[in-house]
Amino acid sequence: MKDFLNVGVIGAGRIGRVHTETLTYRMPAARVLAIADVNLAAAQQLAAVCGVPKATADYRDVLNDPAIDAVLICSGTDTHARFTEEAAHAGKHIFCEKPIAQSLAEIDQALAAVAKAGVKLQVGFNRRFDASFRRVRDAVERGEIGQPALLHIVSRDPAPPPVAYVKISGGMFLDMTIHDFDMARFLIGAEVEEVYVQAGVTVDPAIGEAGDVDTAVIMLKFANGVIGTIDNCRRASYGYDQRVEILGSRGAISTMNNYPNGAVLSDGASVRRDLPLNFFMDRYTESFANELVAFVDAVLHDKPVPVTGSDARVPVVMGLAAGKSYREARPVKLCEIQ
Repeated sequence: MKDFLNVGVIGAGRIGRVHTETLTYRMPAARVLAIADVNLAAAQQLAAVCGVPKATADYRDVLNDPAIDAVLICSGTDTHARFTEEAAHAGKHIFCEKPIAQSLAEIDQALAAVAKAGVKLQVGFNRRFDASFRRVRDAVERGEIGQPALLHIVSRDPAPPPVAYVKISGGMFLDMTIHDFDMARFLIGAEVEEVYVQAGVTVDPAIGEAGDVDTAVIMLKFANGVIGTIDNCRRASYGYDQRVEILGSRGAISTMNNYPNGAVLSDGASVRRDLPLNFFMDRYTESFANELVAFVDAVLHDKPVPVTGSDARVPVVMGLAAGKSYREARPVKLCEIQ
């Protein structure tokens, strides 16, 4: 058994930087040996900051390096499935950012390659590793609130993405809501059978012109009878709004937003506090680190990964069902997509 894991990172953008810095500065059980990015300057800059010995513009240099045990795929979404397949063929364990692909056929092909190679694959649904959401899941598992009846997820971004991004994102349901679909399954511990969507454009008309929506309420029917709702919007002017509540037969559990401080200011006019953390890089800092700790531990000690390829596939099915529900103005069963 090795004492440390040699890692290569593909993609030196925002999330690639976060993961590389986490592995370098917070995880003595991991060593980053190489960084690849089509923008060689970005790879070189990140390598210099983190003391990584190799930077390259060709991801195959990472996959072909016999010293590297595992790869982190942090490149563009359209490369995830292909890089996952090639990494599996190269015998590397894989951590891949979500989604593996926006097409079920591509996902299935990548998962088949992983299974054939016998390597581990963990997909980056980081919110599962957030301490507050983990506590909610624990309460459900332990029966602290009795039998769950209602789930409500609020997930609102501080501002909409550029329209150029919207056009290639796969749409809000596969880009933004996909995290909430994963959280719904994770928190309740059951599968969703049916999805019904009401959605529209209330934030930016250009998003509608690009063929997408920016505001939605999504109803979920779980196999165990729980009813869920997801409340999404691309704009919350006060900051990143991330809340969850589950009502059960014996009680309820909820989480509030995270704030930069705990101070509350009271005077004769109002009681107020500072705005919540502004976006996901601030709100989920620790969860990004925690998911990598879990991945490295799973590889080094031959444990199951906590977020599997199957876990990554189901939210895409839910996203496709949501899109179909919106277009056809009716509830859609997930089996229609399968």
